[in-house]
Amino acid sequence: MDNIRGKTIAITGAARGIGYATAAALLERGARVVIGDREVVLQESAVAELGRYGQVSGYPLDVTDPESFAAFLDKARTDGRGQIDVLINNAGVMPVGPFLEQSEQAIRSAIEVNFYGVLTGCRLVLPEMAARRSGHIVNIASVAGMLAVPGQAVYAGTKFAVVGVSTALADEFAPQGVEVSCVMPTFTNTELIAGTHTSSAQKPVEPEDIAAAVVKILDKPTTLVSVPPALRFISAITPVLAPKARRWLAHKMGNDTVFLDFDRGARDGYERRAQAARGVVDGPS
Repeated sequence: MDNIRGKTIAITGAARGIGYATAAALLERGARVVIGDREVVLQESAVAELGRYGQVSGYPLDVTDPESFAAFLDKARTDGRGQIDVLINNAGVMPVGPFLEQSEQAIRSAIEVNFYGVLTGCRLVLPEMAARRSGHIVNIASVAGMLAVPGQAVYAGTKFAVVGVSTALADEFAPQGVEVSCVMPTFTNTELIAGTHTSSAQKPVEPEDIAAAVVKILDKPTTLVSVPPALRFISAITPVLAPKARRWLAHKMGNDTVFLDFDRGARDGYERRAQAARGVVDGPS
């Protein structure tokens, strides 16, 4: 049984980066893809570009607003076969820097988008999936959801939450025939790492690598997958090390300063956009 071809797949935050790459990969596999994004002009441009891969549509979406999310999913159902087979909760923001310098707006934006948005998506599609005893939710988290580093306290907190929710829901809804998975990328070559200087030990992966992991997890469902795979085990072991050992490893990998010592000028545009990542806008924010 093909878990992708002919299926209706809704993807949040898909006008760029990981979401866009995932949409392209799934369209090439014959899925019917519906993308949502808060930046209307960018979303419309993405739909036009993605059309060369297959059947795609797109609608404005603010994942922090349950009414907006519900309206988006209703349109996705209409474009599909009256149901959503797969929901990919991809929308996310990554504010970084010293914890005490994080603004209230940045903290709330990260929590609302990264965690509350995932909860809302799950709550809106799980009833129908459980009722028909089929469906798959894929939540895009981060390796930071298992391994927190300095300068990422808020972001890591939201991603730890997503990993926890995904694992709990996977076990709760398995008896009802619904799959819930979580993909955890390392540093990904998108705007999220603008201005940072990653080490050779933490070479960024590409959005297409995350898209390939999503395709794989739909073909063969499992709960937790990291990109690259080996980081899942390093991330699981590191938090239980003694403090000195944990900090030594972080220093060796370059994780102790990467989100504290960065080019603030090069990152300023993204940080401002991340802090204001709520509400639908008619153009790039």
